[in-house]
Amino acid sequence: MKRLEGKSAIITGAARGIGKTFAKAYVQEGATVAIADINYEGARQAALEIGEAAYALRLDVADQSSIDAAVRAVETQSGGIDILINNAAVFDLAPIAEITRESYERVFSINLGGSLFMLQAVAKSMIARAKGGKIINMASQAGRRGEAMVAVYCATKAAVISMTQSAALELIRYGINVNAIAPGVVEGEHWDGVDALFAKYENRPPGEKKRLVGQAVPFGRMGGIAEDLTGMAVFLASSESDYVVAQTYNVDGGNWMS
Repeated sequence: MKRLEGKSAIITGAARGIGKTFAKAYVQEGATVAIADINYEGARQAALEIGEAAYALRLDVADQSSIDAAVRAVETQSGGIDILINNAAVFDLAPIAEITRESYERVFSINLGGSLFMLQAVAKSMIARAKGGKIINMASQAGRRGEAMVAVYCATKAAVISMTQSAALELIRYGINVNAIAPGVVEGEHWDGVDALFAKYENRPPGEKKRLVGQAVPFGRMGGIAEDLTGMAVFLASSESDYVVAQTYNVDGGNWMS
């Protein structure tokens, strides 16, 4: 039997990258998946690519009305929500002296606020349904330590880890497991953007920061989206993790030990 047979999942920020890869893996394991993204056309294309068990939703995690509408849509489409992955996030970096309030508010609103209020809305739905559920927050190795020029992003991901612990201790009495995944450096469009920002502020040629960071991973390379992260995402969504509560798992090739 497939590990997520008959389950209904919603994955935020799933039109591309890690979220899209998780959606593919969940469908392969028998789940129905809502591809929820502010880029609705991208979400629609991803759903078409994945197959009939995936469908697109327009979702802005910084807008409460959009969150509420997305949760209602999944309830209508699938009868309820069994799994949430809080994957939607944005990145920015700048020296401390150049951080703007606009950047700070945007990154916190999406990375922490979006995860918190999406978790809240889905938890309410799960509690009302009384069938438990699994909530997975996407943290980062950046939430385990400070990194030069990445103060705001690191702070949001540290807050996601803390929020995961608090929510988990409260929600487990309803049979809702809340845990998190902390990826390291992962190949893909996200790191292409990160590399471009480091090139700007560190005066490096494009691609050099990415190459150096990949070489520094103890495993010997950056993570590959599909092959390195989906195993943990499926485990935390499945019945195999029923006794796992409030944990943040490092999936980073040995970058951080905790």
